[in-house]
Amino acid sequence: MTEKLYYLDSHIHEFSARVLSCEKAKKGFAVTLDKTAFFPEGGGQPADTGFIGPAAVRDVQEQNGDILHYTDQALTPGGEYACALNWEQRLCRMQNHSGEHIVSGITHKLYGFDNVGFHMGAECMTIDFSGELSWEQLTEIETLANRAVRENLPVAASFPPPEALSSLEYRSKLELTHDVRIVEIPGVDRCACCAPHVKRTGEIGLIKLLSAERHRGGVRIELVCGMDALRACRCMQENVTAISGLLSAKRENTAAAVGRVLAEQTRLKERVAELSMALAGLKAESFSYTEGNICVFDSVLDEVALRELVNLLMARCGGMAGAFSGSDDTGYLYIIGSKNIDLRAHCREINAAINGKGGGTPEMIRGRASTTAEKIQKMMKKLVV
Repeated sequence: MTEKLYYLDSHIHEFSARVLSCEKAKKGFAVTLDKTAFFPEGGGQPADTGFIGPAAVRDVQEQNGDILHYTDQALTPGGEYACALNWEQRLCRMQNHSGEHIVSGITHKLYGFDNVGFHMGAECMTIDFSGELSWEQLTEIETLANRAVRENLPVAASFPPPEALSSLEYRSKLELTHDVRIVEIPGVDRCACCAPHVKRTGEIGLIKLLSAERHRGGVRIELVCGMDALRACRCMQENVTAISGLLSAKRENTAAAVGRVLAEQTRLKERVAELSMALAGLKAESFSYTEGNICVFDSVLDEVALRELVNLLMARCGGMAGAFSGSDDTGYLYIIGSKNIDLRAHCREINAAINGKGGGTPEMIRGRASTTAEKIQKMMKKLVV
């Protein structure tokens, strides 16, 4: 059995170990050691990476009691190698995982909600709680969590004997009976967990909640801790500073400034829609009545006004009224209408002539055509149905 150094001291990141076995595997080579500080994936925390001698450790998994280190090259069984974890990666994950315990413990104490889902991603963590929480409640949780960091509380891990475990209150997603590792932060949380953690809460640094959304009857929150929280805050600051410059507004007033821009954008969109409908009417008036088809190309009208143009032109022709918006390079949006022809019955024929896809009702069809304006005009002149 491999000695698990990460249980003895979560801060061991350089050590020497002897290779017990090395076998070819799908993910390179599966290596077992007599002892290891590499944490295998588990408890919601990804596997450590690093080096065993010259071999890069890409993944670590525990299978049937064996800890398998998947490396990019073979190592000699019986050989002694210097090993090193990617310490910055491990420390960030411990900061995040210990921070998650604090947030989950406080949430459980205040509101009785359980952590029913936990994922540690590359950018942030997500926690799913079994009940809904308002942003005001989450802000309170965030404040209390950072106070627990400030108090620099000890983070202790132990394997209580069965008789002690049976009387111990702790959080756990599963029913556990033996070899249960308990991670405890006094007055904050007690939870069954197999992953390595920081030694004191002060190592965690900032705990920052990023977002919250309803999820399966509860709430899913995104959060970051430690150096990841610093990176997230720095990114948010850079974005707010950039928005501040673009809108000529103080950073604390950017939300209000964006609101004004969006309100103006809405007003302009409404005005453009009004003008577009008016232009559709003027375009329609420029056509005299014809027993044949009418074909119009336009690059100004929006889709609603384009449809209105077709509606108006249908009264000015005995055949089809077609409006096309686009270009030969990008293709054309088309709307074709008729008061006298069942267009749905002829839709396949029309699409075949203009390399189009679309459909609709007997009175109107719409779709996209991947062809040229010349071929569209040819179809509209020749197709008499």
